[in-house]
Amino acid sequence: MVKKMQLPLQTLNLIVGFMVWVLLSSLMPFITEDIQIPTERLAMVTAIPVVLGSILRIPLGYYANFLGARIIFLASFVLLLFPVYFISEASSFSHLVIGGLFLGIGGAVFSVGVTSLPKYYPKERHGFVNGIYGIGNLGTAVTTFSAPIVATQVGWSLTVKLYLILLLVFIVLNFLFGDRHEAKVRTPIVEQIRGVIKNEKLWLISLFYFITFGSFVAFTIYLPNFLVSNFELEKVDAGMRTAGFIAVATFFRPVGGWLADKFQPLFLLIGTFAIYTFAAIILAFMPSMGLYTAGCLAIAVSAGVGNGVIFKLVPLYFNKQAGIANGFVSMMGGLGGFFPPIMLSAIHSLTGQYSIGFMLLSQVALASLVLVVWLYFQDRLALTSEVFNSTGQGILVTDPKGIIKAVNPAFTKLTGFEEQEVLGKQPSVLKSGKQPKDFYRGMWQALKEQGMWQGEIWNKRKNGEEYLQWLNIAAVKDESGEDVRYVGTFTDITGHNKT
Repeated sequence: MVKKMQLPLQTLNLIVGFMVWVLLSSLMPFITEDIQIPTERLAMVTAIPVVLGSILRIPLGYYANFLGARIIFLASFVLLLFPVYFISEASSFSHLVIGGLFLGIGGAVFSVGVTSLPKYYPKERHGFVNGIYGIGNLGTAVTTFSAPIVATQVGWSLTVKLYLILLLVFIVLNFLFGDRHEAKVRTPIVEQIRGVIKNEKLWLISLFYFITFGSFVAFTIYLPNFLVSNFELEKVDAGMRTAGFIAVATFFRPVGGWLADKFQPLFLLIGTFAIYTFAAIILAFMPSMGLYTAGCLAIAVSAGVGNGVIFKLVPLYFNKQAGIANGFVSMMGGLGGFFPPIMLSAIHSLTGQYSIGFMLLSQVALASLVLVVWLYFQDRLALTSEVFNSTGQGILVTDPKGIIKAVNPAFTKLTGFEEQEVLGKQPSVLKSGKQPKDFYRGMWQALKEQGMWQGEIWNKRKNGEEYLQWLNIAAVKDESGEDVRYVGTFTDITGHNKT
């Protein structure tokens, strides 16, 4: 019963964590009425919670494996009580910066669930399960939509204090219903870090999440004030539109995870970054409200799908180091939400517009699209290499003139010849001398006419021992029908059939 409760409980935990995480950005139009904040520092205040929320994801992902999700969620919510209360009593810019920094704990809990929940489900459901957990992003929409409405009635300070009650409720729920017997992974953190940081796939996936989740966070932070200042919307209207962006991105996250369970995840990422590139170009031209809304919704859909797909890739590539890998990837996503608001603010102060910032987003998305295509073909090559090197049959590949270009480890095991001893030579180095010339003439004639030959053949090993092979040779042709190489596969059948 407790195990079945973990997905809904941890998803609700993430909703609460994200609700707290975006408190400052959601209430900033109200806070600035009481606390004077220079315009050039406004983006910094709203982005500050992202810093700790990103960096803490590595240790929280690790300790979720080491101690279990129950303890980490409990400790996180207890710690969040202090910055929430501190912000409710804030009276200066520095108070907001200090309190906002520690609000980052709310965003850091993301790496807890993506590490814990896959333990309860088979691999073929990991994408969908992490996608459902990712619905916790909805917490940002809940706060962005509701906090301004409540603040208009009771003020921003009391609105922040109401979150203390919410945190206390979830401290109790995790204490009572968290899984005390979750499977633990005791590998030291240094050993786990060493096992993943040299893997180029970790950094590529981190870059992809830097863009998909980073843009989600950035738009969540940036849209409320932008819509008020540039389109002159009412604060509540801006909050509702931002909540709509968040809701769309959140809904498409489990859709992305489900699709990644059914289809090739890298194909889905190719589509995601293609949409990103086009949508960001639209936003760069600062169009009318209608086109701007369409561009933002396209970003929301691609961010949601991309976020879901990426956390299908992490356990595929890093099964044994899932905790630390999830921490790294989700940290980069969080940092992806820190830099864009500051960059957009700096560009706006220098040029008076945001177009350059959105054009940069389109170029980064385009570069990511190229990298995903490269990763896909690298995986295909790796798969081919694994099959070539792990098969029990001997394999040799020659050019059209019969010069050996490649052999596999099984070739060496069966013949005794190392790869460097036969490369550049012809297969005649294996001849036993038992077959007459007509035998080889017939073999080559069959290859030319039918594109393949198979049969028994006596060959000899490096030590001179003769043995009987079952040999298959196939011609590989180009688009014009010309032979470009020959691939031979063989097994030792000496003990089965002697002639």
